[in-house]
This record gives sequence, structure tokens and C-alpha cells, in this order.
Amino acid sequence: MAKFRFEDLEIWKEAIAIANELFDIADDLEERKKFRFSEQLRGAAMSISNNIAEGSASIFKKEFINYLNFARRSAFENVNILILLEKRKFIPADLCENLKIKLDILCRKITNFQKTLK
Repeated sequence: MAKFRFEDLEIWKEAIAIANELFDIADDLEERKKFRFSEQLRGAAMSISNNIAEGSASIFKKEFINYLNFARRSAFENVNILILLEKRKFIPADLCENLKIKLDILCRKITNFQKTLK
């Protein structure tokens, strides 16, 4: 059975779990014909785990660190989208806060992982 390096990374696993929750929100938005919000949220959600996975293929640590920076920035993008969705009453405040906490924890873990690569 083929296995890629990133599949063992805790930060990737958490990014996938968060993306799954964000996809549920995006699916709901799509049903409500809020297509632009849905597309933006899906793209930003995928970007976190995609950048972790892509960066893990790097031969050079510095390059992997850069991809991890992209992953963190995508997490921040998701927070921004969630805040806007909550302000527009598309998602409840408690859901927004819960996901913000998860994204904050993930960002801290990514930063800590980056430090191990230096």
C-alpha cells in the first residue's frame, strides 16, 4: 500500500479534519445559492492541507517551510471567511468560534513544526 510522507503528519491530519467541517458549511452555502462564498471557502479549506502535502515533497527544508507558511496563510483566510459568514448570519456564532479555535491551534502546530525544520 502506497503511503506518502505527509500522511503521517499530525498537522496534515488536522487540516483534513478541519477542511471536512468547512466543506460541510460550503455544501450548505451552495444549497442556499451562495456560490461565491461556497467556492471561496472550499478553495481556502483545501489550500491548507494541499500546501502541507506539496511542501512535504520538497527536498530542501527551506522550501517546505515556505509551503507551511502558505498553509498558515490559508488558515487565516478561512478565519476571515468564517467571520464574514457569521456577520452575514450564514453560520451561527458558536460554529464560527469553534472553527476559529481549531484553526488557531492548527496554526500554532504548523509554526512549531516549522521550528523543528530549521
